[in-house]
Amino acid sequence: MAVLTGATAMIAWISEILVGSVEAAAHSFGMTSVFVGVIVVAIIGNAAEHSTAIIMAMKNRMDLSVGIAVGSSIQVALFVAPVLVIASYWIGPHPMNLVFSPAEVLAVTASVFITGQIANDGESNWMEGVQLLAVYAIMGAVFYFLPEMGGAKH
Repeated sequence: MAVLTGATAMIAWISEILVGSVEAAAHSFGMTSVFVGVIVVAIIGNAAEHSTAIIMAMKNRMDLSVGIAVGSSIQVALFVAPVLVIASYWIGPHPMNLVFSPAEVLAVTASVFITGQIANDGESNWMEGVQLLAVYAIMGAVFYFLPEMGGAKH
């Protein structure tokens, strides 16, 4: 328990350093807070899951690779986000909410639809992977050029 507590404390400290670094870099590159949250933090925050999914895909264990990716997304959507909203009432400068912009709702809806289309046939190939990367790049471009919403608290 002491090791887990110590590791958790160190991860929290490193996360604070990361957030400070990302904020400065994002501001200098002209990134909006939505882009940073949806693209940059998502990539950095799930690096362990991404690397494991890539390793499993390289070993031709696509069922496990897809399961890791989908499971990680479901965990964030159904557990992490609501816990952060509840915790924000006690921690942070102001409470968070789960109010999403139309672009964010469209991105989640499209992601669920596309994942269903890819996973339903039980097979995968390199072309599906390229298509998924293209969709991710398109969504990244949309969120990069999406104007900052004035007055919204994210």
